[in-house]
Amino acid sequence: MNWALGIVVILILLYLIGKYNYKKRIKKFRLKLIENWGKPKHRNYYNFFVIGKYFENNVHKNKAFHLISEKCKIDLDLEAVFKLLDRTSSKIGQQYLYFKLRTIGTIENLLSFNSLINVFEKNESLRLHCQLLLSKLNSNESYYLEELINGKQLQKPKNIWVVKSLTISVILILVLGFIYPIIFLLLIPILTVNMVFHYKNKDNVNYYLQGVSQLSKSLKVGEKLAKFFEIKEHYKEFPFLKRIRAIKFKTEFVSFEKNINNEYLFVVWFFVEVIKTLFNIEYLVFFSFVDSLEKEKKNIEQLFLFIGEIDVAISTASVKAGNHQICTPHFTNKKEIILKGMHHPLIDNCVVNDVTLIDKSMLLTGSNMSGKTTFIRAVALNSVLAQTLHICFAEEYSAPFFRVFSSIRITDDVLDNTSYYLEEVLTVKELVEASKNTEPCLFVLDEIFKGTNTIERISGGKAILSYLNQKNHIVLVSTHDIELTELLEKEKYELFHFREQIENDKLFFDHKLKKGKLKTRNALKILELYKYPAEIILEARKTEQYFFD
Repeated sequence: MNWALGIVVILILLYLIGKYNYKKRIKKFRLKLIENWGKPKHRNYYNFFVIGKYFENNVHKNKAFHLISEKCKIDLDLEAVFKLLDRTSSKIGQQYLYFKLRTIGTIENLLSFNSLINVFEKNESLRLHCQLLLSKLNSNESYYLEELINGKQLQKPKNIWVVKSLTISVILILVLGFIYPIIFLLLIPILTVNMVFHYKNKDNVNYYLQGVSQLSKSLKVGEKLAKFFEIKEHYKEFPFLKRIRAIKFKTEFVSFEKNINNEYLFVVWFFVEVIKTLFNIEYLVFFSFVDSLEKEKKNIEQLFLFIGEIDVAISTASVKAGNHQICTPHFTNKKEIILKGMHHPLIDNCVVNDVTLIDKSMLLTGSNMSGKTTFIRAVALNSVLAQTLHICFAEEYSAPFFRVFSSIRITDDVLDNTSYYLEEVLTVKELVEASKNTEPCLFVLDEIFKGTNTIERISGGKAILSYLNQKNHIVLVSTHDIELTELLEKEKYELFHFREQIENDKLFFDHKLKKGKLKTRNALKILELYKYPAEIILEARKTEQYFFD
């Protein structure tokens, strides 16, 4: 009896030590969450192939108001912006954040999302509880839940009737064997055949295994999140949890092997494996489970969106609590952009700028490095963030609900045998087609048609920019072509510029946006500043005089 009592005492001590260590880890993690609030993750590696899978595979995205194209994503450095904004606690949250940054939905849904952000801004305790729960879905395996939503379903094999017949045969043999024991010998060939079916089906099970194990975990996290009063108040009801709970047994049965991570459970696993093989339990339950998955795809997606939206709302609240100046956007039905104190979030100590465009578009001139491209990119980026996360890196933002298009980074495609100019033509054609939409569009262009000669660049550029500047569309275009300023000023384009200065033989950029036409030309002065040979400068001056005198 003493040894039995000793074992009980040891087990109790091990339990108490385990519980103490768990509480200690949770307390440490909680303090880390508080310490990192408002700060970026500083993670070096992001696998955008898996992070972007929900966006790429989602069949409903084309119903959205607007999708940020691959071209626009690259032009606006959205992946770098994602890294700055990502404060999510789960991999599901990461996938949803990427989807959200590239999918502009309705204003109503955006305002609903903003109200959820406000909940977490005001309630630190709720936020921390949710982050602790969401962190249970932070392993890379959690990326695979998406495959249950958008993955290709396995078809039920036509010979499943054979498997069912074998299972019935085993049951009959076990019953009749007690009367005629010799019949038990039939179990040997049947078990052999069942093993072929069982292990051949393992590839199918493994295909689903990652996602299925995460479905079980996600359901538990979703059920706990749904119990919080504030979350219940926001979402009102959770019918998808009830439907997924109905297939919980099948889910946990299929993912059983995934949870065998202890060598002491091998004996249990071996015994269960024999029983499953003999009665074809795994085979039959698996294909029944696949049918259930297909029926419950919408509910699994609702669970994904529920968890993802909560995680991204907390992430956005963290961004708002950081060091950046952030405002809540205001959407208008007028053709106008009003921005005050706007900056680009990826640039440290970025110079802020104001701009007001009323019933006009913008033609922006200035030298290289003066800030032209960064400025128009910052306006477009803030427009995207306003319409996806309901935040702007500015003191004030007012503009229509835009469809955003860009033509900034263009390269010739050697593999596709496409020239730089043709690549420009194809990109700008997409903008021309988009301008036929009745909804307001924001068109952002950097150095239009710089792949061709000056005369055709100016004439073609003027015609296209005039065409784009119709209805409630707004165009932001940067250019070196001063000639365009005179042509477009009559076409409802307001002129702005950035300029550089040379002070004490040093090149200086203040990166401040200035109204009006650029009147200074410093290109040759910069050549002098960087000690170009005197004969080059002299020849350049003579040529300049020829054109402008």
